[in-house]
Amino acid sequence: MNDAHLHLLVNHFPIVGTILGLGVLMAGMISKKDAVKNTANYLFIVGALFALASIATGDGAAELVEDMPNVGHKIIHEHEEMAENFAVVMYILGLCSLLGIYFNHKNHVKAKLVTSITLIIAVVAVVFSTLVGTSGGEIRHTEIRTDSLSAPIDSINPINNNKRIKYLN
Repeated sequence: MNDAHLHLLVNHFPIVGTILGLGVLMAGMISKKDAVKNTANYLFIVGALFALASIATGDGAAELVEDMPNVGHKIIHEHEEMAENFAVVMYILGLCSLLGIYFNHKNHVKAKLVTSITLIIAVVAVVFSTLVGTSGGEIRHTEIRTDSLSAPIDSINPINNNKRIKYLN
């Protein structure tokens, strides 16, 4: 198992977990149940840990794919920049979630404020997650790139162009 494989294993949870956590947090706020809010907080903390793992495996994964056809340094650099920003938001969300669990457990007067702040950070994290997820998917899935529809066949996949041209004729 190499870094690319490890990266693919860990990079989905910060995205999916954050989206799921946001839904759970909103349900907890509506139902006014600390246990539900804490479930969301735990999802955010695990998401932050997986974001750390994603960052740790990202460089190794990039080295393995950056010289592949239709990948290149530019698209990986864009994804890396977005991922680093997303990771920072996830770390803040994880820390805020730790505070939320603590304040909920202690029935602290600031628990509601921390939950509201966590909600705002989670919304920001979900926006960042969609951006980083899309940019990561575009690395190997040329069909989702915005320029793939208008690009000539040669620029989409220079390998086996003769076979592709035969299929298109």
